[in-house]
Amino acid sequence: MSKLFSLIPLLFLVVQPKEKTYPIGQILTNKGEILFWLYDETPNHKKSFVELAKAGYWDSLTFNRVIKNFVAQGGCPDTPEGFSKSPYLLKPEFNTTLKHIYGAVGGGRDNNTEKLTAGCQFYIVQNKKGLPKLDGNFTVFGQVFKGMEVVDAIVNVKTDSLDAPLVPIKLDVNIIELTSKQLKEKGYQNLVK
Repeated sequence: MSKLFSLIPLLFLVVQPKEKTYPIGQILTNKGEILFWLYDETPNHKKSFVELAKAGYWDSLTFNRVIKNFVAQGGCPDTPEGFSKSPYLLKPEFNTTLKHIYGAVGGGRDNNTEKLTAGCQFYIVQNKKGLPKLDGNFTVFGQVFKGMEVVDAIVNVKTDSLDAPLVPIKLDVNIIELTSKQLKEKGYQNLVK
């Protein structure tokens, strides 16, 4: 019986719950690293972004449209077909609490009447005053918390008449998992509720 009691503390050590992690969007470019929070309030857009990032979908693509005081947009296959090459379309997930503020990450789309997001497309708001005219028209699914100086540098490159950078800015898009402790250590405690 005493052997059983001596094993009980060992069982508690073995069955420690794993600390919760949060999926963080990471974009690596030749201009630097961008990190952004993915909102639970837009579950389908979040799931789509995570799945495509983990599959390496964007890693051969670029920021194909950059406009100062507007957005840095990427992910669309660099072909004339553009959105028609999207792997799928997503229904909008508009949320009145998620606004197009500086650093907001949203899903791109063409002028379809249902306001469906192209699964391949995302943009980052670079206008410091935000872009309220996009609220309720495009789904915001994330918020940059590190690397807006990188986005600012991206929108300041020389572009052609279609707003594509003359020197391509390649994407390396990943999902990194961080614990609340790691986020707090990096100074991002306000992200975890």
